[in-house]
Amino acid sequence: MKKDLNQLGQQVRQSAEALEADVVSFLRDLVAIPSPSCEEAKVVARIREEMEKVGFDEVFVDKMGNVIGRIGRGEKVILYDSHVDTVGVGDPDAWECDPFKGELEGGVVYGRGASDNKGATASQVYGAKLLKDLGLTGDFTLYVIGTVQEEDFDGLAIQYAVEHSLPRRPDVVVLGECTDLDVYRGQRGRVELQVRTRGVACHGSAPERGVNAIYKMLPLIQGIAELNNHLKEDPFLGKGTVVVSKIECQTPSINAVPDNCTIYIDRRLTVGETIETALEEIRSLEGFGDAEIIVPKYSKPSHTGLVVEQEVYCPTWVLEEEHPLVQAGARAAQAIRGEEPKISHWIFSTNGVATMGRLGIPTIGFGPSREPFAHSVQDQCPVEHLTQSVAFYATFPQALMNEA
Repeated sequence: MKKDLNQLGQQVRQSAEALEADVVSFLRDLVAIPSPSCEEAKVVARIREEMEKVGFDEVFVDKMGNVIGRIGRGEKVILYDSHVDTVGVGDPDAWECDPFKGELEGGVVYGRGASDNKGATASQVYGAKLLKDLGLTGDFTLYVIGTVQEEDFDGLAIQYAVEHSLPRRPDVVVLGECTDLDVYRGQRGRVELQVRTRGVACHGSAPERGVNAIYKMLPLIQGIAELNNHLKEDPFLGKGTVVVSKIECQTPSINAVPDNCTIYIDRRLTVGETIETALEEIRSLEGFGDAEIIVPKYSKPSHTGLVVEQEVYCPTWVLEEEHPLVQAGARAAQAIRGEEPKISHWIFSTNGVATMGRLGIPTIGFGPSREPFAHSVQDQCPVEHLTQSVAFYATFPQALMNEA
């Protein structure tokens, strides 16, 4: 039976606000546990403890180390995702707060991971609790997953979970990455590339005897800089970009001509751009000649020791605005916020590169906090965003079922 979402949303929001102290305390605990990629065991254990405490029907950790909680056994399968790893803190002196204390000040929780992405973890866990407590279950199964290694390689862990850990493939996915309480429906993709030129080493006192691999690289670097000005632009996702992000060489000594030079390229892909088009662009540059182009593979072990190897390519993805999933997300957000949300996209990359980019599962995003705080020394999550996100995650399944 369809329910009046606006009326339901306000009721759920009031109930979510009553859980404010619990969800804030949980987020502060999560921030206080350092969890760099491949070292998430302690924060996974803490999330598992909270899922069990608040009454999930089933909680387990898969072979890759993702923590997964289930509520219900209905026909439609909904997956909420947030990643539980974080980037490092950089210079500790640049922080105004302790990045691993989870400080609460002026209605905001501060610390590494508060925005990216532990605020969503706390909200999704308590959103699922609220859904169950209020009897908003129905003919759906809800999985809440805390994925690992996303900062190292987005999409790797959630793809593993979908293909190996969940008994049924999700029908829809909601990502908790920062959206400022709006609804997001896509992002640019990316591919990491390496280009290598080879020369002939010789003594630096007589460079004419050799071939300098760095000099061979110079026209390619200039070509890549110029290429960035001519890449395709999409009216929704924006323009593709390319940048040389690192350069290194191999040389017998500081007094020798280098015989090997490698550049690292960050290529962001808009609609219509793929790994194949990106490779062809580089090969077509003047001066490419006998250079070698490489797509590196990611193969770091997870915190459980599992190694899943994959090329570092994350496809672009966009879900059309008219899709029932986008409309359900927008209606749930409006019911909670009391105003129409923006329908937008992320600037950075997310696990959606796997769920929709590789696997074709309809995916949207809704999460607390704002993108500019991610990876910054101002990492933070407003408490009001937490409670509204709790309410959204409790309300969204009904909005989705209303669309059916």
